Amino acid sequence: MAGERTFLAWIRTALGLLAGGVAVHELVEPFGHHDIRSLLAICCIVLAVVIAVGAFGRWRLVEAAMRAGRPLPHTVMVPILAGGIAVIAVLAGVGLLLS
Repeated sequence: MAGERTFLAWIRTALGLLAGGVAVHELVEPFGHHDIRSLLAICCIVLAVVIAVGAFGRWRLVEAAMRAGRPLPHTVMVPILAGGIAVIAVLAGVGLLLS
């Protein structure tokens, strides 16, 4: 059950990013440049897609390893999420500085 809980945690993260991207696009007042707001929203949505697809792939790998009695594989999801959030934070900061 731990594999399913981890998968669901990644999916919740992806849903949060998706909601954040939609909220940024629809609710945030435009920064000095409209393009930065759109880019920020797109980055959130793209990261949400990457995390959701990666979560499914990771879940399948973990399930197969557990059934075969092999060690669990390493993940690249954490660095991808950390890097994506860093990019989103930088874009938000740039947008605030330009407004």
